[in-house]
Amino acid sequence: MFSRRRPQAQDVAAVDSSSSTNPGDVMKRVFGVVVVGVMLVAGTASAQQSLTDKDRAEIQELSAKYAKALGGCAAEEYADVFLPETGYFASNIRGEVVGRERLMALVRSERHCINAAAQAAAGPRTVPMVTIESNAKGVTARAELGAAGYYADEYVKTPKGWRIKARTVITGQEQKANLSVEDVTVIRRLAGTDLGLFDDVYVAGPDGVKRFRTSGVALGLSAEGVTGRALLKNDGGYYEDVYVRTEQGGWRFKSRVYVAADAAPAGNTPRAQP
Repeated sequence: MFSRRRPQAQDVAAVDSSSSTNPGDVMKRVFGVVVVGVMLVAGTASAQQSLTDKDRAEIQELSAKYAKALGGCAAEEYADVFLPETGYFASNIRGEVVGRERLMALVRSERHCINAAAQAAAGPRTVPMVTIESNAKGVTARAELGAAGYYADEYVKTPKGWRIKARTVITGQEQKANLSVEDVTVIRRLAGTDLGLFDDVYVAGPDGVKRFRTSGVALGLSAEGVTGRALLKNDGGYYEDVYVRTEQGGWRFKSRVYVAADAAPAGNTPRAQP
């Protein structure tokens, strides 16, 4: 049987300010953040940045480098297009993949990078045109991926040129569910991705080799709302979440269930790299 405890009403108001990593205490701490407004994602507004034609060309070139590196399984080159240390790629399956080492692990775990035949069949990746905008948030862009959805990007100019600060995939299914990049970012923060609670998930392939799968919270869609699963550090157990939109447009937990490592059915528990 699963070891499940659905949070009671008093848990919603409780905020544990201690540094405890006990799953029950952590759940109370994170669950205290009941409603998070989409406006929180924007952070501190910055002055609108003026972009030259050269800036725009260099930003577009980043997408070309990104596609070439990912399609060619060039892990280091792929990581180079992101802001060092803090740049990240995010998607529902991959979670929020932050930092050079994880970004390289992501590329090395791509199906076409594991299977030579799949790589040959895949061929060169199409480079989407990015629609660039300079606004109070910074320099952002959107790159259409057809039925697959779109990339929502943020860029930063460094001494070595433009780099991707964040690239988030919004899938076609997420678009149909009226989810935006602001929504999924708020949901991840609500879940606790920035609190250092969660472990990376590695999954064994047909060859038995464990490869990177997810960092932080993996998201999905269900009739109940947006779902989430996150593996807890130094615990082996994980959270199963359901998030729902509030009438004000923010997000809150509908439920958060802790599943102990020794209580999950065989093959159902996400595992960190040993």
